[in-house]
Amino acid sequence: MKHPATRELYDYWDKQRAGAPAPDRGAMEPGPIRHLIGNTFVVSCDHPSCFPLRVAGTRVCAMIGRDIKGDDFLHLWAPASRRQVEDFLSIATEECLATAAGVTAFTDELSPVHLELLLLPFAPSMLAPQCVTGSLVPLTLQTQFERSGLHDLSLTSWRHAGHQPRTLRQRAVRRLALARGFMAYEGLRGD
Repeated sequence: MKHPATRELYDYWDKQRAGAPAPDRGAMEPGPIRHLIGNTFVVSCDHPSCFPLRVAGTRVCAMIGRDIKGDDFLHLWAPASRRQVEDFLSIATEECLATAAGVTAFTDELSPVHLELLLLPFAPSMLAPQCVTGSLVPLTLQTQFERSGLHDLSLTSWRHAGHQPRTLRQRAVRRLALARGFMAYEGLRGD
């Protein structure tokens, strides 16, 4: 993690989880990280094909050039990166792994801007929708994009905190096992 705000948010999340895979949503009190809130967002992950932003910090919205609360998080990304971002959200919710990623976005003048993305899971709850929080911070001077906003966010690098995530196939089998009234066992066939 390159940006101090990214490291600080990750350290706070890590402290709040207290050795658990992820903290409860209620454990992430905004007071201690008040100065970071403008860089943060919360993505709802309880629908398999849509990831609406439930919360979008003021600095994140200013970077994009508009209020993005309620927008699908995947629509902020260039088409070539959407599948990988969706996979990162799946890794966060199913495996409780944090992801830090390098991002390149473009201004209307097609100038590249480098950013850092952090995705942090919350512990699953039967009473609340599954969500992921995170931050998006610029690694370059803000004056490059404050007039027009950024678009076509593209992943350039990433790293998961903790163990290596399962493969896409392993996560797909787990998703089937979680479906109501249906259980799938990997490696068994009904011959």
